[in-house]
Amino acid sequence: MRLAARLSLALLFACPLLIAAQDAPPVTWVDQATGHRIWRLSPEPQSSGFYFNNNAYSPDGKLMIYTAPDGIHVLELATRKTRLLVPNPPHDPGADPMTRYRGNVHAIVVGHKTPSVFYAKMDPETHRNTLYKANMETGEITRLVPLPEGASGVATVNADETLAAGTMNDGPPVAPEYGANRVSPTGTPRVQQAPTGANSGTLVQPEGKGEMMERRLASRQPLILFTLNLQTGKMNTLLHSTDWINHLLYSPSDPTLLMYCHEGPWQKVDRIWTIRTDGTQNTLIHKRTFAQEIAGHEFWGIDGKTLWYDWQPIKGEDFYLASYNVETHQRRAFHMERNEWSIHFNVTKDESLFTGDGGDPGQVAKAPDGEYIELFHPEMKKVDGINQPDFYQPGMFRAEHLVVMSQHNYKLEPNVRFSPDKSLVIFTSNMFGPSYVFGVETAKAVDAKPGEVMSTPELAKKFNPVAKPGPTPGVK
Repeated sequence: MRLAARLSLALLFACPLLIAAQDAPPVTWVDQATGHRIWRLSPEPQSSGFYFNNNAYSPDGKLMIYTAPDGIHVLELATRKTRLLVPNPPHDPGADPMTRYRGNVHAIVVGHKTPSVFYAKMDPETHRNTLYKANMETGEITRLVPLPEGASGVATVNADETLAAGTMNDGPPVAPEYGANRVSPTGTPRVQQAPTGANSGTLVQPEGKGEMMERRLASRQPLILFTLNLQTGKMNTLLHSTDWINHLLYSPSDPTLLMYCHEGPWQKVDRIWTIRTDGTQNTLIHKRTFAQEIAGHEFWGIDGKTLWYDWQPIKGEDFYLASYNVETHQRRAFHMERNEWSIHFNVTKDESLFTGDGGDPGQVAKAPDGEYIELFHPEMKKVDGINQPDFYQPGMFRAEHLVVMSQHNYKLEPNVRFSPDKSLVIFTSNMFGPSYVFGVETAKAVDAKPGEVMSTPELAKKFNPVAKPGPTPGVK
């Protein structure tokens, strides 16, 4: 569930008065450099959108889930009104951060069939980690099933909302901890006390992540990949493995198809896999053909048939967003320049637009000028020569800057996604200090009033005058 990567506990619990005293950033402005209008969608400091590949929208596309220190919230996209849907329970003020964290609700994903957000919390009666769902429209809460003994959580729910999937230890841990950041044997980083200021927010990358990933990969901890029936609680084991399994994600349209990855430094793993929920057809999606080739940050297209991933045939030198269709087996690869590469990408339902969240010079692309929310216009290249069905069909991205992110600290990944009507690119940023959820319009602004057109970096400095730390070292 990448639970600890969704926290910044020190600021959440140690500095509430600092956050409350700070003036709220503006609700809207037009980025002077790009001409696109930006909206601050969440009013709560330390709020955050979902990880980029987890569905956050109700099936009708009208509602979006985000999280904040007080619980799980709903955003009405048409009106931009927000409301608290599932509150965190009250806590003892003297409780330590881990105790508070364990008592909170933990959003997982929004269903593709019903307007339900699935989440986990500790059952107050049984004291077991248990799955629930909340209706985004009515607020009705339904208790589902407890997690299997030994499972720290589940990461995804399938298209017809009958199965969840997760991993758990297959035997005792190999070692009590993996480095200073204390990563669990299943690979989920445990709670880290994050710094305040520009690094604050949820989905913050832990210090020393690269070293942790090396240790975890080398440990060969035995794991079970399992599904969990949300009606009966029955667990089904899909496979036993000593590979580090992570990033589970069901197809949005096929309830029997699960994607997962072999986690670790990308150049040391064949990362992207799919498997059927009966344990058959365990399939490697991208087989490397270069030394130092990397592929990762995989996600499903909205059709549930196309897998997309960041592909670099030579790590840090050549950059593509690649795709694989699980039905036709067709492959495509859209080329981009170094400064256009992004940590995460996303795509509209009709594949007419793509987006990326950029990266600072410390990321794998080492881009000297890459700190932007990007809009990509795809263009397929004409093929005039030898071609085969298993060849990548070539394309390129024509990039357009949406937001200047030079005051954003990329320790917090923005995790871009399109709104269902593709009018907004939604992302999380700490450019103002505390994190908020923002949306930037994909069309150029035509209604800007006097005083609304501002330099985004200069505006951010007024609320977060502390100098931004240097680039974050890449961890791929």
